[in-house]
Amino acid sequence: MSGPTQPRRRLRLNAFTMNVVSHIVQGQWTREDTRQREYNSLAPWVELAQLLERGRFDAIFFADVIGAYDSYQGSRDASVRNAVQFPVNDPSALVPALALVTEHLGFAFTLSILQEHPFSFARRASTLDHLTGGRLAWNIVTSYLENAARNLGFDTLPLHDNRYVRGAEYVEVLYKLWEGSWEDDAVLVDRERGVYADPAKVHTIDHVGEFYEVAGPHLSEPSPQRTPVLFQAGSSDAGREFAAKHAEATFIAARDITGARANVADVRARAARYGRDSHDILVFQGLTVITGSSEAEAQRKQREVLEQLSDEGTFAVVSGWLGADLAAYDPDEPIGEIKTNAQQGMLKALIESAPDKTWRFGDLINTIATRFIVGAGEQVADELQRWHDEADIDGVNLTYTTTPGSFVDFIDGVVPVLQRRGLVQREYGEGTLREKLTGGGPRLNQRHPGAGYRRSSLNVVAA
Repeated sequence: MSGPTQPRRRLRLNAFTMNVVSHIVQGQWTREDTRQREYNSLAPWVELAQLLERGRFDAIFFADVIGAYDSYQGSRDASVRNAVQFPVNDPSALVPALALVTEHLGFAFTLSILQEHPFSFARRASTLDHLTGGRLAWNIVTSYLENAARNLGFDTLPLHDNRYVRGAEYVEVLYKLWEGSWEDDAVLVDRERGVYADPAKVHTIDHVGEFYEVAGPHLSEPSPQRTPVLFQAGSSDAGREFAAKHAEATFIAARDITGARANVADVRARAARYGRDSHDILVFQGLTVITGSSEAEAQRKQREVLEQLSDEGTFAVVSGWLGADLAAYDPDEPIGEIKTNAQQGMLKALIESAPDKTWRFGDLINTIATRFIVGAGEQVADELQRWHDEADIDGVNLTYTTTPGSFVDFIDGVVPVLQRRGLVQREYGEGTLREKLTGGGPRLNQRHPGAGYRRSSLNVVAA
C-alpha cells in the first residue's frame, strides 16, 4: 500500500511591470486599450494593484534601470523615440500608495547595488517594510548599462563578475544593519519611564571592507521582516552563485522548459553546497501570456500585438541587454562566443534551451519579441502546469502586452482554472510576504547566511 501523497507545491504569481511607458513588449504603448501612457499617474497603478489582489497574485514585481539604452546604432535615439524603458520613474515611490489600497499583495522593487549606498538603502527598505506591514521584497541587481555606470560616477561599468563581488559586500553590510544592529527586545516603548529603546541593545556594526565603511547603528528600528524578501535576477555563472548563497527567490528568463530545467537544477545544486535546502530558493520564470475566451480570440489578440510590435524598439532593448549593437550583426549570423560585460545570463539561457543548436542573432531577437503562451484559459493553464511540473519552477513573473488588459484576461480566464487544479491559491495566507511565499516565519530562515549576523548568533556585547 502506498503512503500518503505529497501536496502539490503551489504556483506563485507575480505581475512583472515597470514604472515606464514601454517595458518588455515594445510598441504596444500606442494602442487605445492600454494605460501605459498614464504611468506618471497613481490611478492606473492603484487599479492594477487592486486587480492583482482580486486575482490572488503574490506580488507586483517592479523592474528598474538607471541608465538609457544607447547601444543600438551607437545612440539612445531609438530608445527615446520608442519609449524603451525611457523615461523611467522610481518604482519604490509607488509602494506606500499601493500598500494603502491593498491588504495582502506583496511589493518587489528593483534597486542596483551601484545605485545607492547600503546604509541609506537599509533605511529606505526598512521604512517601506514598516509601511507595508511586512510586504516588501528587494530584487538585487548589479546593473548592466554603461550609461548607468557613468550616471553614478564610474568611469565605466565595472566588470561583470566584479559587480557581484561588490554585491556580496553590499548585502553583508545590509545583514549587519538589518539583522545585527538592533536586538529583538531593544524597543521598549516604556511610557512610564519615558524610554523608547534600550541603548545597550542598539549596536554599531563598524564594517570596514573593500568597497564600504559603515559605522552604524541602523537608523530604523526592526521592521516586520527585518530583511525584506530577497529576489535576484541574474542567470550568469556569477549570478547563479550569488543567488545560491543569498537569494530567497530568483527570476529567470529561460527560452523554454528544457533551458529552465537546467537553470533550476543548477541553482538548487549550488544552494545545497552552501548548506541551504535546495528549495530554500523559489524560482520564478518570466512568461508572457496572451489569452481569451477561445483559442481563436487569443490568436486574434496575438496578431494585434505583432502588428503593433516595434522592431526598432525591440532591437534597442535587446542591444542594451547584451551591451552590443545588433545593427552591426546579420540576423543569420551565429552568436558564437560573444563576449559581453552586460547581461550574460541571456546568452546562457539560449545555450541551455538547445545545447546542440547553433543560435543566430535572429533567434535571440525573435525569442524576446514573440515568445508568447497563446490560447484559451485551459490551454494556458496546461502550459503553465508543464512549466511547473517539468521545469520545477515555483512561480511565474507574468509580463504584459497591455496593462491592465493582459492581467484582466489572465485573472478572469486562467486563474480560475489554475485554482480548480490546486495550483494557485484561492485565499491569501496570514503574515508577512515571506510567510505567505515560503510558509515559514517572518524572518530569514536559519540556513540563510544573513541569519548569522543576528546578535544571538554573534554573541557580542553592546558597542
